[in-house]
Amino acid sequence: MSLLKSYFDSDDYRRTFWALFILTLLIMLLGIGLRSPWPADEPRFVEVAREMVSSGQWLFPSRGGEFYPDKPPVFMWSIALCYLVIGNLKLAFLIPNALCGLLTTLLVFDLGARLWNVRTGRNAALLLLLVPQFLIQAKNAQIDAMVMCWITVGCYGLIRHFFVGPSWRWYFISWAFMGLGIITKGVGFLPLLMLIPIGVYSWRTGLYCDRWHWQAALGPVVMLAVIGCWLVPMVLTVVSSGDAQHLAYMNNILFKQTGQRYVASWHHIKPWYYFIVSVIPWLWLPLPLLVIAYWNKLVAAVKADPRIAILLLWVALVVLFFSISPGKRNVYILPALPMACLAMAAALQQASVCRWFERLVKGLLWLFGVVVLLLAIAALRDYPALVNKLADYTDDLSHVGYFLLTLALGWLLLLALARKQLALLQAGIITLFVWAISSSWGYSLLEHMRTPKDVTERVAATIGEQGQLGLIDFKEQFILFSTVDITHFSYLAPVAEQERNAWYWQRQGAQRYLLVPASEQLACFDLSKGQDMGEAHRERWLLLADDARRADCPKPEVTEVFFTPKPGVWMTE
Repeated sequence: MSLLKSYFDSDDYRRTFWALFILTLLIMLLGIGLRSPWPADEPRFVEVAREMVSSGQWLFPSRGGEFYPDKPPVFMWSIALCYLVIGNLKLAFLIPNALCGLLTTLLVFDLGARLWNVRTGRNAALLLLLVPQFLIQAKNAQIDAMVMCWITVGCYGLIRHFFVGPSWRWYFISWAFMGLGIITKGVGFLPLLMLIPIGVYSWRTGLYCDRWHWQAALGPVVMLAVIGCWLVPMVLTVVSSGDAQHLAYMNNILFKQTGQRYVASWHHIKPWYYFIVSVIPWLWLPLPLLVIAYWNKLVAAVKADPRIAILLLWVALVVLFFSISPGKRNVYILPALPMACLAMAAALQQASVCRWFERLVKGLLWLFGVVVLLLAIAALRDYPALVNKLADYTDDLSHVGYFLLTLALGWLLLLALARKQLALLQAGIITLFVWAISSSWGYSLLEHMRTPKDVTERVAATIGEQGQLGLIDFKEQFILFSTVDITHFSYLAPVAEQERNAWYWQRQGAQRYLLVPASEQLACFDLSKGQDMGEAHRERWLLLADDARRADCPKPEVTEVFFTPKPGVWMTE
């Protein structure tokens, strides 16, 4: 133990740790405060967090005053807490995932250093920062990066106990974070799958046998205790209130969004091989190329080192677990990525340079740089195909062209200057450059393309301070960015039911307007009398005044009206 302590007190470990800390923190913080929440999921989670702070209701997440039952509240709590502390929502909403990305990277480094050596830990961490899916998620306000972090902590605790320990403290910390992962997004239990290969190795070879003890049975108790911190108050509130909306929330979050979603998913239906064919080959680059280039070395490492084998078996089990479910999104397998990078770095510790891999990666980097340059030229010359592609976002491609031209020239110049370096180092330099440009100039360029600000500002100017706005068939960003009072008629209701409630709501007061997509087919309103408010999110939006309301409309089966006072006021705070 004293030798281990002195090793981790060494200058090599400390220098590498702090270098990775500064590098990762810099990458994660790039762009924070320079953009607003963007679709698909960010506006939803941010609006929920904003309403938590404004209403004081933290136990039952809501958007536009209506319960949001799709996800447990931990991720929204984290944004709300940052907002409460900082007082600036535009700064706060990206911070939780930035910190989760930082923690995940440092945990991977520490495991690599403990299990093998500092160089392996460093390489594993840098490889993780190089994989596109990791940074894409860590720099967004979607729930998956936080789930990945909690699952990585869970894996870290089990690895510390079984591979380095025994350490019962870390064993129980692992279970605690599994519980936290479950009340973040259901699948936080995934580190449990690591017990399968560990158990097999223990039974067949006798490894890690001294790490199994009757105390291990207390792990689920710790996990349930953490889950209970949210679940018990929520269930007690539902039972004591007797409210139908509270009951519907509980049933949805506990049953529909868990087992039913996994077994009989109703959207994002993909074939069983989706992750293997459509996700890993490009979102996990360069890992697939490393596997091909160093296959013999990888196989030898798996045979020689049970720790590498167990890590890769766990990654395979996670991919298999999500492949079984009919519903699949590329982010589902993100939690497996940190351990995949750790195993790969460990397996290739002493590998010699593969020349064809070097030539291929360098060639791809040059190819992508040239493609960006060609896109820049096409944008500056208003190439028709590109114009049609971006027509829903902008009618002026010159600013896009200059951005792409700067990106391409910088890309190609850096490749030329680093031409003698290893391919992965070149890729790392390009990755840092791309994120630096994208998180500054790119964010400002995309801000009005990825938000409905122009539409909501035009609506506010049209209806005036006394106007009331209703929404039909909308996305959460229209609530989040509206500087006028918002009324909607249940996000979860069919459009026909929303329309009927909207018809009666508009008839009951003066200066009431409705914002609807121009593509919608409505029976109770004449869209030809709507006032064009512009385009946002690939839709043209119409403002309907009293004269667009038809004489009659069927009565809604259920009256549902939700009111939110000036939700977008945060933008002017």
